[in-house]
Amino acid sequence: MGKRNRQKHAGLKKPKTPEISEDGGIVRKKHKVEEHASQRISPDPAELSNVDHDDEAVYKEPSAYDNLLVTLGSSGKYFSDAYRRRQREEEGKSDSEESEYDDSDSLSGSGRDDSERGSEDESPKIDARESIREKVGVVGAGEEGEDAEMENDRETSESEQEHELDVHSNAAVEASGCVSSYAMHSGHQISKGEIDELSKKRWKYKWEVSAAENCKWVGTGECFMKDDNLKPGYGLKPSLYRHWLNIYETSGGSDFHTSKERLFFSLCNSYRDIMNCSKRPFYHKGHGEDSSTMDAYIMHSLNHIFRTRDIVTRNDRKMAKHQETAKDEILSGGEFLDHGFTRPKVVILLPLRNIAFRVVKRLIQLTPSNHKVNVEYLGRFSDDFGAGEAHDNEDTEVFQDVHGSGQKSSKPTDFRALFDGNPDDHFMVGIKFTRKSIKLYSDFYTSDMIVASPLGLITKIGEAEREKEKDVDYLSSIEMLIIDHADVIAMQNWSHVNTVVEKLNRLPSKQHGMDVMRMRQWYLDGYATFYRQSIVLGYFFNPDMNALFNHLCLNYEGKVKLVCEYKGILPKVSIQARQIYERFDADSIAEADDARLEYFTKKVFPKIKDSIQGGIILFISSYFEFVRIRNFLKAQNASFCLLGEYTKQSDISRSRVWFFEGTRKIMLYTERAHFYRRYKIRGMQNLIIYSLPERKEFYPEIVNMLEGSHGMTCTVLFSRFDQLRLERIVGSTAVKRMITSEKSVFAFC
Repeated sequence: MGKRNRQKHAGLKKPKTPEISEDGGIVRKKHKVEEHASQRISPDPAELSNVDHDDEAVYKEPSAYDNLLVTLGSSGKYFSDAYRRRQREEEGKSDSEESEYDDSDSLSGSGRDDSERGSEDESPKIDARESIREKVGVVGAGEEGEDAEMENDRETSESEQEHELDVHSNAAVEASGCVSSYAMHSGHQISKGEIDELSKKRWKYKWEVSAAENCKWVGTGECFMKDDNLKPGYGLKPSLYRHWLNIYETSGGSDFHTSKERLFFSLCNSYRDIMNCSKRPFYHKGHGEDSSTMDAYIMHSLNHIFRTRDIVTRNDRKMAKHQETAKDEILSGGEFLDHGFTRPKVVILLPLRNIAFRVVKRLIQLTPSNHKVNVEYLGRFSDDFGAGEAHDNEDTEVFQDVHGSGQKSSKPTDFRALFDGNPDDHFMVGIKFTRKSIKLYSDFYTSDMIVASPLGLITKIGEAEREKEKDVDYLSSIEMLIIDHADVIAMQNWSHVNTVVEKLNRLPSKQHGMDVMRMRQWYLDGYATFYRQSIVLGYFFNPDMNALFNHLCLNYEGKVKLVCEYKGILPKVSIQARQIYERFDADSIAEADDARLEYFTKKVFPKIKDSIQGGIILFISSYFEFVRIRNFLKAQNASFCLLGEYTKQSDISRSRVWFFEGTRKIMLYTERAHFYRRYKIRGMQNLIIYSLPERKEFYPEIVNMLEGSHGMTCTVLFSRFDQLRLERIVGSTAVKRMITSEKSVFAFC
């Protein structure tokens, strides 16, 4: 189990004037915590009857800190002492008065109800807060080398310290003009009304701003993109901004202000949930757009991690200088609330190791030089992730075929660019930033960032469910989730993504050295989900991504997404094939699959059942539909063969030979099989697209396989619920007519 950094605990007197610093240091006002029904502590009726009615507070609701101490009371005497000490202070009793009471049973183990606890649970004279700091707030002891690393992690460079102190001292004067987005986001005190409204998941996109290439940004809440009142450094820490600007200019950039990198970073820095599923990926020769988006979210992640660390280290220094007052300030003030349950704050989900290699390599490049004097385990990382890194010129690249001969590959260039290198989809690596180094393969509990595939995280989640000694509590304090290349993940298993996101920001099952007294209020209240920023990036948009964005991304800041008009991809069909689109009716999206199967069995299959001619490809998008059609054809004793994503290589070779020779009339071919193999099927005479592909470029590839056939006819089945896929293929203008027209058959040539 990972060990977090040992931290010194001391304190500083709370300043009379609240301050807000540019690096995120916020003095939070004391506020009333909403009551949790499951953790409510009832006052003793006898005590209430003896309270003077003129007194200002007859009964004070317990804070989330009190509730947490009660919940953790079973963990030991230290929690019980802390809670009883807090009760005594609120009642105005001194330590001498406390000493009159004998030891009693622990809060959770006594078996008494709440009223009994209120009158009997008293503690001996003991500094409970100091005990908690020693036993709870301090992570387990490590080796001397790890202690030294923790000390390094606690420090900042002298120049940066001076800058941060200057900013902090001027924060009250400069007010909102210099408050970082990080400070405003993490310092917001979310209300019960906001929680109720967010839980309804009714998003209203009220504004829109034009973007390039027939696209526009739409968002909830107030529009922020039209405001050009940019802060110095665009909200970045000065060291990050200087380094990024230098890299941009060195690479040939001329105007950073109007660059795609800066524009998307400003969008990320709003801390709103973002969906951009029209991003041209690097494997479709979209290197510029893909790289600029990647740079932006990497810098946003670094900015978030470094600002979080700055607050913690600054508070550690203050507490070390004012140890005498720290005991009171840490409980009564909000200035030192800077912790989560665990250390990791950023999760980046990526589909393949070679893509993770690109991201982490760029992450290291974008980290300022003084923070990467040493990059630990870089060689191991290169061996594990970077073997055979993709070349820039995909068109001239030579690949080895399955027999090992060096010949020009027949695979499309996008396939070669995507799967070159190490295409393994099972990985997970922690990354830790210290004062002068980057540590790869760090323990997940001591990491600042986790880069993983959905399958890698699902494996860890499964292990935690099977084995009690394991857990995934390092996901409990994630404040930023980035899903890049979501389109490729959709070709793997999107349900893994849903499971991972559902596991984020849950209350931890163990303590993991958490410093209860320095925990942010919204963690204690169980509201971390509403503070997490989620960024979903991909090449296309589908209902699964939309469902995740609408139902599992609940950021109180709001949402922004990119909406585009599509021209269609029909011009890329290079043969004179007749493409017949047949629309079937379905009352709801839940009934669409059954309606599609019924239409196929009654309208389409009878035409091909008794046909003498073979060579019929039945293209199917999902594995679920593949299984249903396979079972139906078996029941009809039809002549068919299979080529799916789970079909063995030997069976695939046999099926291709059978189909080419005419031994089998029908071949079932899935989109995922085409995505991972990109076969050119020989012997095709007729194409039936049972369900349209998610990836628009697959449509012309499949249709062009009809070249040389007799009829060159393609039949496509669709319903109004296929609009997202359909508009990427035929265009946004045509799809509106096809969905609403009284006619149900449409032809394209």
